[in-house]
Amino acid sequence: MQFKSSEIETGRKFFAGNAIYFTSATNKDNLPKSEFNEIAFIGRSNVGKSSIINALTNRKKLANFSKTPGRTRQLNFFKIENKEQQLILVDLPGYGYAKVTKKDIQNWYKLTNFYFYERVNLRTVCLLVDARRDVSKDDKSMINFLDEIGLSWTLILTKVDKLKQNDLIQKKSDMKEIINKSSAAFPFIFMTSSIKKIGFEDLRAYISSFSIN
Repeated sequence: MQFKSSEIETGRKFFAGNAIYFTSATNKDNLPKSEFNEIAFIGRSNVGKSSIINALTNRKKLANFSKTPGRTRQLNFFKIENKEQQLILVDLPGYGYAKVTKKDIQNWYKLTNFYFYERVNLRTVCLLVDARRDVSKDDKSMINFLDEIGLSWTLILTKVDKLKQNDLIQKKSDMKEIINKSSAAFPFIFMTSSIKKIGFEDLRAYISSFSIN
């Protein structure tokens, strides 16, 4: 898939607008009212969710990321607006980190599942996978879950600058097999590096298409 130059320019202009931290939710009772379309970001701890949000918006500290895996235990909402277009980006807690309590894990599943099932304006879930790592059991479980409930999801490979070209080609081929087997995956893999600013023109074009006029 190739985005048109007009789509890339639309994405650039949209994300050049105002970007602010909106609110956070630690349980279903303090989730904000669902007024605008939302794009959620999920993946293993330290996969780069906060870095992706910062790079998308060209802000270094919009989503303050922790270097301690498993630190984020809440849903963080960020509002992007440009003139009459608005969109909410949601940074979900990372999964797969061993040094958290069973209670934390249970609370994470309850909150995330409720959000996925009940959030009427959630348009797609961006599943982030570290290009250097194999797809984990938790990643596969998340993919199966999203497929089962029919919730659109989008695959984003992070840290692609860390791989040699041949390894990256093989990784993309492996990931393509996964999304081809999925019933709910967007049929395109976004290859990104927050450090090298790779892949963000296409990603901005795609995500901005969900903004409300």
